Amino acid sequence: MSNLEKRPVTLTVNGHNHELRVEPRKLLADALREDCRLTGTHVGCEHGVCGACTVLVDGKPVRSCLTYAIQMEGHEVSTIESVAVNSTLSPLQQALHEEHGLQCGFCTPGIVMTFEAFLKNKPDPSDEEIRDALSGNLCRCTGYQNIVKAIQKAAEQMRRNPDYVAP
Repeated sequence: MSNLEKRPVTLTVNGHNHELRVEPRKLLADALREDCRLTGTHVGCEHGVCGACTVLVDGKPVRSCLTYAIQMEGHEVSTIESVAVNSTLSPLQQALHEEHGLQCGFCTPGIVMTFEAFLKNKPDPSDEEIRDALSGNLCRCTGYQNIVKAIQKAAEQMRRNPDYVAP
C-alpha cells in the first residue's frame, strides 16, 4: 500500500461524524477546513507556534496544524464553530467583544478554544495564570491587555453562571 493512498477515517467534530478518505499525512487543520468545510480554524505559522489552529481534542487544546487527521479516529474534536449556541456567543466570546479583545480576528478562534478549556479547569485564574496560558497564542494586532481583561470578565461571568458548559 502506498503511503499516499487515501484511508478511511471517521472524524467526530462538534458532535457530528464525518466519514472521510484522507492521505495519512493530511493534517487535521486541512481536513477540518477542506473536507468538513469548517473554516473557523485558522492556519498561521504551520509550526505549532502561533496557536491560531487550536482546537479541542477530548476537551484539551491541540494544535491542528501538527496533528494528523487519521490520528483522530475515536476522539471528539471541537472547533470554534461549536462555541456559540444558537447564534448566542459564549461568555468568553461576548467578553472579547465587549472588552475589545480582538481586532482582525485571525488569532481569535485559537484563543477562544484555548481559554474555553482553560476556564473550565481554572475558573478563577490570576492575571499571571492567564498570561502564561495566553503565551501559546500569538496576536499581531493587540497588546494582549484587553484579551486578559476579557478572559477575567468571562471567568467571572462563568463563575456566576455555573450552568454554562464549555465545548
